[in-house]
Amino acid sequence: MTMKDEITITVTDQSGTKHTLICPLEMGLTLKDICKAYELPMEAMCGGMAMCATCHCFILNEETSLPEKGDIEEALLSELFTSKSTSRLACQIYLTAQMDGLSVEIAAN
Repeated sequence: MTMKDEITITVTDQSGTKHTLICPLEMGLTLKDICKAYELPMEAMCGGMAMCATCHCFILNEETSLPEKGDIEEALLSELFTSKSTSRLACQIYLTAQMDGLSVEIAAN
């Protein structure tokens, strides 16, 4: 079986519009990077350093395999009033072939 070199994810922005993103895998991009590349309304003020939580998003299909939350991500999410069990920081999710079909919603800032 050949390894996929791209995956498709769906991102719902703050106004409820769904965007289908084709994501190359060989570049080591994060979910934040691909949202920025598609010019979606994700602030990500700290540039992906896990310092600001402005790339907060909700995972809509939890069966998709994602990396575990790290301590820093957990701490930042715990400070948000809008945080849910499905909350993640997009800068901490590196895109992998296992994430094909991932569906996320960008949290309102």
